[in-house]
Amino acid sequence: MSLNLSADIRPAAIPVPDPGMTPERLFERAVALRGILRDQQDEADERGSYSPELHEAFREAGFYRVTQPRLFGGYEFDLGTNYRLIVEISRGHPAAGWCLSLGGSHAYVVGSHWPERAQRELFGRDGHFIAPHRPAAMGTLTPADGGYILNGQWNYCSGIPYATHLLCGAMLDDGRGARQVVVSRAAFEVIDDWGGDRTLGMRASGSNSARVRDAFVPEHMVVQLDWLGARPDGMENGTPGTRLHGNPMYLGRMMGPYHCSLVSVVVGAAWAALDEFETLMLRNRSLADPTLLWADHPDYLRPFGLALSMTEAADTILFGVADRYKAYCQRWQRDRTPITVEDNLRLWGLAQQAGGLARQAVELLFQNSLSAPTKKGSRLERYFRDVAMYNSHVSALQLNHATYVARAHFGRPTGFRGL
Repeated sequence: MSLNLSADIRPAAIPVPDPGMTPERLFERAVALRGILRDQQDEADERGSYSPELHEAFREAGFYRVTQPRLFGGYEFDLGTNYRLIVEISRGHPAAGWCLSLGGSHAYVVGSHWPERAQRELFGRDGHFIAPHRPAAMGTLTPADGGYILNGQWNYCSGIPYATHLLCGAMLDDGRGARQVVVSRAAFEVIDDWGGDRTLGMRASGSNSARVRDAFVPEHMVVQLDWLGARPDGMENGTPGTRLHGNPMYLGRMMGPYHCSLVSVVVGAAWAALDEFETLMLRNRSLADPTLLWADHPDYLRPFGLALSMTEAADTILFGVADRYKAYCQRWQRDRTPITVEDNLRLWGLAQQAGGLARQAVELLFQNSLSAPTKKGSRLERYFRDVAMYNSHVSALQLNHATYVARAHFGRPTGFRGL
């Protein structure tokens, strides 16, 4: 593919930091940081995000570049690689995993849907890019010469403490609907409303609010996203990302992949809870028979074995969603078969099943760990609170979502505005 790039943005201008990087090396680096993540859980929860030292370790390890286009200094690995990385980080601290996942995964979205000019500017000369995406239209866009004036405040901007940019939704004030916008760090204020006891869980997820006042946004930084593939005929020519990068992953059908960004954290939390419960199994003695360790008594073997099976099932489903999305993209590359609204909604629903199983595994282990782990600072208590936050997330509400899946299956309007 001929990209016709100008001299200052040829691939050599933004070299990949580690040319020999493989998914396995990423995972090894994540596992190596698990002890530090666990040691810093308390202070990270109080701070509201992982430490500057861990941020630097993540940056040096390449964790922010997993799905970023290779043209702009990323590794361009598939989405499943990113999910595995987040599972491993979340096994050290789920809220830290949420912060990394929601701050570090949106280069893929920009690489899919924003035009080439915007991508050149956003990834810059060194390729360092971290951006939460708060798609709800909580701001307004007022037309101005060459672009728009953006105003608004967005809550739950997970991953924002170390962000270089913010992706956010805003309504055009001329009534033409919602758009998605990217602004640089200089354009937004991070509000001190996260961390400590402000929330039940996910206290280190960096989910602060962000405020923008009278920021000019050039026209090429504003796009209208087709979230669910509601315009299948519009996929014939792909997206700016498929045309620029030649990779069908950058079709950017986002709802299944977006929910997997959350579920990977919950699966990591389930593995973390199993690790903690296993420690208890080998240390504590049964109340029913003090001669036996938990590891030798069926009252504790049963919940551990069930939680292990549930977690492995959730893990398998999560990566099954990634594989199915990849297959859809490859099918489009072969014969231009569109990824439909139903395809997208079913991927989302499948990911929800993984999240539900992983959450239930954590709850089962917490319930069977007796009263000691309910104290503040207990790892199991933290994991229980963290997965409770996922369970209340609007995109995790399985019964609500099931209606949309069924409507799409029967060819009815989904009920999403604009679809």
